[in-house]
Amino acid sequence: MIKDKNILIIGGSSGIGLALAEILSPSNSVFVASRSNENLSSLDLNHLPYDATSAELDTTVLPEELHGFVYCPGSINLRPFKGLSTEAFEKDFQINVTGAINSLKSVLSRLSASGNASVVFFSTVAVQTGMPFHSSVAASKGAIEGLTRSLAAEFAPKIRVNAIAPSLVNTPLASKFLNKESKIEKANERHPLGRIGNAKEIAQAAGFLLGPESSWMTGRVLQLDGGIGNLKT
Repeated sequence: MIKDKNILIIGGSSGIGLALAEILSPSNSVFVASRSNENLSSLDLNHLPYDATSAELDTTVLPEELHGFVYCPGSINLRPFKGLSTEAFEKDFQINVTGAINSLKSVLSRLSASGNASVVFFSTVAVQTGMPFHSSVAASKGAIEGLTRSLAAEFAPKIRVNAIAPSLVNTPLASKFLNKESKIEKANERHPLGRIGNAKEIAQAAGFLLGPESSWMTGRVLQLDGGIGNLKT
């Protein structure tokens, strides 16, 4: 696991981002950029105000060198294609892709200055495995996967770029799909491993991608989906 490094987590006040901050903050200098800091008071880290819609980030408080960058904001807008407006697609793209691009641009010089940095994005299992009602999120996260591979090629060898593609994870973002025991049971049954994921599992994978254990890995999309993307049972 990564230690004694400067790590910036965009959207780290809940869900996977918060779980990652909890894992990294005891042994690293962690900066969390999020709209709220109400869940961060017990952690030894630095908070930066951030709005995912505008993707504005005050970088003046960041160190000159960053060793890790993780972009966590996302959307789960599951509706039939005919019921999705063009504006809905654009809003999802803004949160999932444009926000990632703008925030990464704002700290790129700091990542380059470290000489050995790691960038982690988040995709979804629905990009590689077609699923109904996922057209908007799959479209924007598909762009993230393309961005991951392109930037990995462009930034090598100084900056590694990888992504994680989870299936359904029990986080506040997914709460409307898991607000009844019957929904949780059905979601569990859809996965070959018999359950949905949890935030800590995904955060641990992100920690792996940030750390020295993955130092020979770039341009990859890590499937972490309980088997639903590859297996039929």
